[in-house]
Amino acid sequence: MRAINLKTEHLKNPLGIDSRPPYLSWNCLDGIKQTAYEIQAESEGRILWNSGKTAGSKMNVLFGAEVKSRQRILWKVRLWDEDDRIGEWSTPAFFEMGILDKEEFAAKWINPELECDPKIHKPASYLKKIFEAPKTDCARLYVTSHGLYEVWLNGERAGDFVLAPGSSTYDRSLAYQTYDVTELLKEGENEVQVILGDGWYRSCSGVDGDRNLYGEDIGLYFQLEADGKPICVSDETWLASQHGPLRENDMQQGEVYDATIEEITDYHPVRTADFGTDNFVCSNSLAVREKERFPGKIIQTPNGDTVIDYGQNLAGYVEFSLTAHAGDKIVLIHGETLDENGNFTTENFQDRKRHKEGGTEQKVTYICREGENYYKSRFTIWGFRYAKVVTDIDLRGAEFTSIAVYSDMEQLGSFECSDQRVNQLVRNSVWSLKSNFCDVPTDCPTRERAAWTGDMGVFAGTGIFLADCYPVIRKWLGECRLNQYEDGKVANIAPKNNVPGFFSGMLAGSVGWGDACIIVPYTLYQRYGDRRILEENYEMMKKWYRFLEGRAKQKPLNPIKRLKKNPYRDYTIETGVDYGEWCEPDVESTMAMRTPQGKVATAYFSYSGRLLADIAQILGHEDEADHYRNTAEKAKEAFRFIATEDGKIKSDRQADYVRAISFDLLNEKEKSQAAAELNQLVIRNDYHLNTGFLSTPSLCPVLAEYGYLETAYRLLLQDTMPGWLYAVKKGATTIWENWDGINEKGEVKNSLNHYSYGAVCGWLFEGVCGIHLQDNHITIQPVPGKTLQYAKAVYKSPVGEIISGWKYEQDMVVYEIQIPPNTEAKLILPDKEEQMLTAGLNTIRKLIN
Repeated sequence: MRAINLKTEHLKNPLGIDSRPPYLSWNCLDGIKQTAYEIQAESEGRILWNSGKTAGSKMNVLFGAEVKSRQRILWKVRLWDEDDRIGEWSTPAFFEMGILDKEEFAAKWINPELECDPKIHKPASYLKKIFEAPKTDCARLYVTSHGLYEVWLNGERAGDFVLAPGSSTYDRSLAYQTYDVTELLKEGENEVQVILGDGWYRSCSGVDGDRNLYGEDIGLYFQLEADGKPICVSDETWLASQHGPLRENDMQQGEVYDATIEEITDYHPVRTADFGTDNFVCSNSLAVREKERFPGKIIQTPNGDTVIDYGQNLAGYVEFSLTAHAGDKIVLIHGETLDENGNFTTENFQDRKRHKEGGTEQKVTYICREGENYYKSRFTIWGFRYAKVVTDIDLRGAEFTSIAVYSDMEQLGSFECSDQRVNQLVRNSVWSLKSNFCDVPTDCPTRERAAWTGDMGVFAGTGIFLADCYPVIRKWLGECRLNQYEDGKVANIAPKNNVPGFFSGMLAGSVGWGDACIIVPYTLYQRYGDRRILEENYEMMKKWYRFLEGRAKQKPLNPIKRLKKNPYRDYTIETGVDYGEWCEPDVESTMAMRTPQGKVATAYFSYSGRLLADIAQILGHEDEADHYRNTAEKAKEAFRFIATEDGKIKSDRQADYVRAISFDLLNEKEKSQAAAELNQLVIRNDYHLNTGFLSTPSLCPVLAEYGYLETAYRLLLQDTMPGWLYAVKKGATTIWENWDGINEKGEVKNSLNHYSYGAVCGWLFEGVCGIHLQDNHITIQPVPGKTLQYAKAVYKSPVGEIISGWKYEQDMVVYEIQIPPNTEAKLILPDKEEQMLTAGLNTIRKLIN
């Protein structure tokens, strides 16, 4: 038996982390059961820590020795199997610490701009410095910025992190990156060049088009070390210029590039600034990188426009090459779709009245030099599939490529079945995840680009099936902590991407959105078993729940008479403003959110309290667990008083039934009755859903759990609106914000790249194929449906690769289930037969009833 997939802090060979002690994990290859492990770690050629032979089957441990700044540690694992046979040492992994002591930062902040330019659109700054370097076997660069940076040493790019240093609440937490630049340095004279752009720090941002959210300055912090000693730091000896080719750069609006001025001669001294390093943190997450590339195809639209179709909606930017004359201009405007007439449009993601610059441009303007020209975007990112081309240049021979840009996540889950539309639905969900996980999880890459809490609250469980996004979500939770209000409200968007207003200010106390601070860490803990995610966020959870307790005690001046009779009124939320179910078909969301959402709010008050009680119990806070459990139970009774009559849900909306059942707000008899009524509601709606944002992910699971599997499958396969396969039928390559993002007439509205409704894919893994992983225990409980001939899910889980599939063969259902080494699984078949599965391939044949 061997250890594979070694990770530190859920990352592969991270360079520059500051988590102490680091968390180590691995998977097992071959063998049946790990009965013991040994970890050996060395640094600078000497053994730093040896765990010795440690009995147990767990595949994670906290590092067992003190770590120091800049320390590089190699570690390896060997395992003992079920027969106490020792295996070979694993391939070594490594991690390297960043600078742990703030006093070791020796550089100065420098501002390349001579004065604060009042112009909205500013050119990028180009900085340079010539320095001497000794011969070295170990050179590290520690760098961050206000804005975005690229570093070039002797003409070679340092690292491949794009849009660095990433997105964060910069005034409180600014990540710096660590790069191994040993191979880029030479003994003697060297030159460093840095390009600085506006980035999230001061670009046009969000649906409101706000600028300068963190400041009007840009700045560079640069510390280059050889063998642990600074040899080049940012200070007043650097030179800068604003007369380079990148004339405008903006994360949302795009770039203006003038290739006729690539030779920069006009440099001036920089200014030093006193921004400090107290907010510095290591990245501790995945780098943002260039990923898939899609060649563009030039088409002509009915109105005569020249348009490039890249074939895939994504978040990223472009590169192109063409031949032209000096001064020729080409403009590319990027959008997601064609309109009902087949013409290019960007109107679906515009809010021109609200946007301070009149709308989201996503535009490149390129001025050519003579002859061959090459351009690749640098400090911008957009959501797009198409680009409208405005130019007089002959484009014969030109090449255009779109480049997907997102956090460097490994795809963990794949699903395949006999219905290619469902397979496309899964691919669309993966692409919406990729498009919106750029350092933090956002709602869309076009209009808002906002890291909404509510979106992650409904999608986290599905997201960690599809991709290795744990580090991204963990970082985002840190942003939620930084942006929590003093009274406990959780910011709807973290980090901020607009000036606080109605949506991000007044609605910061919305249930379902704020509850993500409890739901998301709990979801990650259940799947990964790393209790630190609960420890890190426990105070945030408690503050949020105290806020809900306070809301429950606030009462309207003129309550309806029935509310006065509620014996659990102190546990009923009757005031405040919530988003409610949001985007519920046939319900006007903007009207609903302006009134108290008593049933929704009280349901979440109970549900989050129950989860928080479990979390408190896990962390050993018994008294707090008792309090939360008691509060949750009383809130449950309060919900029953306002939402049921003799245990029967008083509603004609599917969402109310789904929430009451999935949140365990009814007893078992009542849940069965509610599920039957929910089933009838769906049938009466001709097998269409009318759930909204919050409850849609639980609709199919609830129906399937209570025996209405055929209804669940018919919902899944519904290809008329509202239904998941409608967008697929319309040619979507991502998940839409609304069910009718493109209506039957071809008219387009809102974002076509939101991941939230892709949460149904969680049911494909957990329901259709039955893969459940909780507390390191695997349960396989598939639910075959005759509308599909076969289905198969592959999941590279925290405990190893799990495969679960089924297929119909004549009068049999054949289950093929692969369980990773060092695990076992409880198999529960549709007829309730149970058996334990051991590691390896398990094939089970059952007669169809």
